[in-house]
Amino acid sequence: MTDEERRRWNDRYEGSTHRSPEDPSAVLEALADDLLAGRALDVATGGGRNARFLAERGWTVDAIDISSTVLSRAREREQDRERTLERTLAINWILADVDSYGFRPNAYDLVTISFFDARDRLPAIIDALAPGGVLVYEHYLDDASSGGPGNRYRFEPNELLEACSRLEIRYYAEREVDGERLVTLVGHRSGDPTRGTSEHGEWFPTYRVP
Repeated sequence: MTDEERRRWNDRYEGSTHRSPEDPSAVLEALADDLLAGRALDVATGGGRNARFLAERGWTVDAIDISSTVLSRAREREQDRERTLERTLAINWILADVDSYGFRPNAYDLVTISFFDARDRLPAIIDALAPGGVLVYEHYLDDASSGGPGNRYRFEPNELLEACSRLEIRYYAEREVDGERLVTLVGHRSGDPTRGTSEHGEWFPTYRVP
C-alpha cells in the first residue's frame, strides 16, 4: 500500500462517526462463552473493539491495522479500560498492511475479521489458524438486485462461503440489518475439538446472530 493510501486511511479514521468502538461484533459476542481463551488475531482491528472484548476474557490478541491514527486511539481506549478493570489486557497492536503481512501458520486459536475485504489473503489467514482454530468473518454483501455495477470491496452471494471451503462451516448467513446487506461466517479448521467445547457438551452450538 502506498503512503497516499495510508494517509487516506488515517484521514478516514480522523473523521470517523461509526458505531461505538466499545461494541464488539455481535457474532463474536455470541460465541465468546463457548470458546476457550487462547491466542487470537484481529484483522484490520480499527478501534480495537473485538481485540479488547477478547482480551478482557483472557485472550492474548494480536491486533493489526494499517492506520497509525486508529491504532493510537485503540491503545488509548485499551489504557482507559485497563484502569477501569485494574488489570492489564494482553493486546499486541501491530501497525502493518494486511495485504502484505506475513501471517504465521498454525498460530491462532481464533481469527476475527469485521467489515474488511481480506479475500486475497484468506488462504494465508486460514493457514494461520491452529488445528481446531475458529474464523469469525462478517462483511458487507453486494446488492446484486440494484442492477448497477457491483462494489468490488463487497462479497457476492456465497463468495465468502466458497472462499472458506477448506473450513468446517458452523454458521453462515446472508441477511439485511438496518438497511445494509451483510454476510456472516463462522468456520473452524479441523483439529483439536476441545478448543470449542461448550457448557452444553456440544463442540460448537448453532448460533443465530441478532
